[in-house]
Amino acid sequence: MEKIIEESKQGESLVLENKPENTKKLFIESYGCAMNFSDSEIVASILSGNGYNTTQVLEEADLVLVNTCSIRDKAEQTIRKRLEKYNAVKRINPKMKVGVLGCMAERLKSQFLEEEKIVDLVVGPDAYKDLPNLLQEVEEGRDAINVILSKDETYGDISPVRLMSNGITALVSITRGCDNMCTFCVVPFTRGRERSREPQSIMKEIQDLWGKGFKEITLLGQNVDSFLWYGGGLKKDFENATEMQKATAVDFDQLLELVAVGFPKMRIRFSTSNPQDMHESVLHVIAKHPNICKHIHLPVQSGSNRILKEMNRLHTREEYMTLIDKIRTIIPNGSISQDMIAGFPTETEQDHQDTMSLMEYVKYNFGYMYSYSERPGTLAGRKMEDDVTEETKARRLQEIVDLQQKHAWFRSEEFIGQTVEVLVEKVSKKSTEEFSGRNSQSITVVFPKEDYKIGDFVLVKIESCTSGTLKGKAVGLSEMN
Repeated sequence: MEKIIEESKQGESLVLENKPENTKKLFIESYGCAMNFSDSEIVASILSGNGYNTTQVLEEADLVLVNTCSIRDKAEQTIRKRLEKYNAVKRINPKMKVGVLGCMAERLKSQFLEEEKIVDLVVGPDAYKDLPNLLQEVEEGRDAINVILSKDETYGDISPVRLMSNGITALVSITRGCDNMCTFCVVPFTRGRERSREPQSIMKEIQDLWGKGFKEITLLGQNVDSFLWYGGGLKKDFENATEMQKATAVDFDQLLELVAVGFPKMRIRFSTSNPQDMHESVLHVIAKHPNICKHIHLPVQSGSNRILKEMNRLHTREEYMTLIDKIRTIIPNGSISQDMIAGFPTETEQDHQDTMSLMEYVKYNFGYMYSYSERPGTLAGRKMEDDVTEETKARRLQEIVDLQQKHAWFRSEEFIGQTVEVLVEKVSKKSTEEFSGRNSQSITVVFPKEDYKIGDFVLVKIESCTSGTLKGKAVGLSEMN
């Protein structure tokens, strides 16, 4: 399960610098995971070369696109409400075209076009380069659909335009798809099999970002730890590669090293990791390079071995705890965050207590917690009865959230008295006199502005905290500037 971009960014519309020669207007908004937000930048880049400037005014758009998420039922319901809004506007402006991109497009293609007739085009995650052709189909009065999943599309040759809201942080996609068939997850069906992007195209994109003044990148994939470039093709076909391809293959720890050495003044994050694919070699690379952030998002989903097996997670509770111990030993100042699902089919009170005891063992810095919602098309949706009551799910989820809150306080208090490096990203929400940014451990830090500016790496001595925010005073610029 890919962690969802923070709530305030959900439904954010993308705005680019206008090209004077472009005459049409595109309104595009994104929901769900970081991969969707990254994909929207690719889509906007493709359409920018095909006559479209972006707008934030829905009513003036010629084309409205929504990049969708299928990971939870709530996400789909939100997008359906947005489609109702688009269609209300469309009744006033009949020339406006509406399209669905991403994972819901893949999952509900015929429903959107044929049964409900609420969109003009449906485009899956691997078909964005086909958008100009599909729009031509729509102009000629035909419904347009392309949800074919590709074995090799990585969009490595597209230079994504950026959401220029802060010009400081950017997402860089390194893999697409996923081979881990977790029974609760729709991603392998909506995004296809796992394939990695050519390392030189990744380096070129980061070089471009560095040239534009970006200070931090997040290497992005459904499962970054299984990055494997051997000349192209699916990860599952690596066993058939030639001896030369195997000898010159690049895996995730090598890619991470390549980026860290190539851009020593750029901060590097990555997401998401999968416990069964994370190797100790990656931890040593993180420990070795000061510009690689000391934060690992390590979804576990459940602390019960029985439920992990039902979920087809290919690790046990004990193996996960061993990995946590390795992280704590190799990266002693690191932070760890989680994804957790409450109320998976057949989950008993004992299974729930196993999750609580695992949380007590790890004491995560923060997490993303959900109650189970059945996703049609997944193995759990097809084969398992959703037999835990909504009341029980809600109670268990609340207990998980309460325990996480307690641990977040504990982890935040550990920073008091420490001096941390903060990349200034924006003005604080609560006070225009303060800046906000994140430290290496991905914890938000707030401090008085003084003479610093957005984009600076600032050393901040932590004086107080809440469960999710550190507060302190700047003591100078760091060596990263």
